[in-house]
Amino acid sequence: MPEYRQSRYRPPPGACEILLVRHGESAPHVPGTTFALKDGHGDPPLSPEGREQAELLGARLANEHLDAIYVSSLVRTHETAAPTAAAHGLEPTIVPDLREVFLGEWEGGLLREKFAEQDPIALRVWGEERWDVIPGAESNEDLRGRLVPAIDRIAADHPDQRVMVVVHGGVIGVLLAYASESRPFAFVGADNASISHLVVVGGRWNVRRYNDTGHLDGELSAAAQPLT
Repeated sequence: MPEYRQSRYRPPPGACEILLVRHGESAPHVPGTTFALKDGHGDPPLSPEGREQAELLGARLANEHLDAIYVSSLVRTHETAAPTAAAHGLEPTIVPDLREVFLGEWEGGLLREKFAEQDPIALRVWGEERWDVIPGAESNEDLRGRLVPAIDRIAADHPDQRVMVVVHGGVIGVLLAYASESRPFAFVGADNASISHLVVVGGRWNVRRYNDTGHLDGELSAAAQPLT
């Protein structure tokens, strides 16, 4: 009698595997100050804890096959990718469209303060699952409109390959919600330096993994930061 065993998942021919990494913890916001801005977006570097997370990420991925590394235009993604890039001898490619959601009047670190204080607008952001509740902030539609094509372009450039894409918490939330056709904020809250996993082929997206933090044992705080 023939036997039909269960088998492990294999990406379909032509698919691109994308390891979607959130950047390491960035420098803290101090009330009354603002982060340096790049193209209007807060651009803090990694904190010492974030640099340690980046090293742990690099050690985790040192023996994984990677064909390319992509980062956003913001420095915290560059610093997070650096140890992994060095281990693989790869030069990260900057994709400006992968930058974090634009937070309007709450850019430069103010969002952290408003969320910690449970500002009424911050509560509306979570309740309505929309960033543009914040004055001047980017809408879900505009954010998805720049992120999804950017990932599709990366996938089209790397058939049958695996790439690492270092991005931001809000970005991961949008991309995984799109892939799974779920609520807008269902995947907002990925931990710093966590790994999520997409398989993209021919415009079809599959979620393989979310918020893998196995390399960060002992590093994660009980209270995760929502963004930036």
